[in-house]
Amino acid sequence: MTPTATALNDTPRRPWRNGGGVTRELLAWPDKDDWRLRISVADIEADGPFSTFPGVQRWFAVLQGGGVALTIAGEEHVRRPGDAALQFSGAAAVSCRLLHGMSRDLNLMLRGTTGMICRVVDGEAWTPAARRCGLYAVAKGRCHAGSTAIDVPAETLLWFAEAPDALTFHLDTTARVPVAGWWLAADIAEAGA
Repeated sequence: MTPTATALNDTPRRPWRNGGGVTRELLAWPDKDDWRLRISVADIEADGPFSTFPGVQRWFAVLQGGGVALTIAGEEHVRRPGDAALQFSGAAAVSCRLLHGMSRDLNLMLRGTTGMICRVVDGEAWTPAARRCGLYAVAKGRCHAGSTAIDVPAETLLWFAEAPDALTFHLDTTARVPVAGWWLAADIAEAGA
């Protein structure tokens, strides 16, 4: 049950084709080119469309910045730091409008499987309803997986290839953020993710 940790600052930045931002891929399984599960953080720097991903379930949460208004199938969805994650089809045409400057966002994309993102409540236990799960820590803290305690730096993905029965994240008491972090889950049956 030893998780892998991937720090955002150690992950290469890839510019978007439309020039509207950059993405840092924290996890792609089983392969970066033919993934079923992909977790990334994007810095959105300009208004514009999102790329489409037919057959993909997408989850989107704002980590920091001014927030965004996403128009999906003619309906506008406003998201700011701390707001609930938004789930939508990767096949949908999505346009993004920045509300107040750049926005940093967490993305979970799933192909051929299901999953979710939900807010961490500091010190409250979370039971993953999937085979694989993880934590994206917005600020530093300590994650408890059963009797194991893991120190997690800020802006780090902690990923469990085998979901523990329950997880808890305790935020460093000096941190002041709208949300301590985000739980992620993916119901992938095969070993290796």
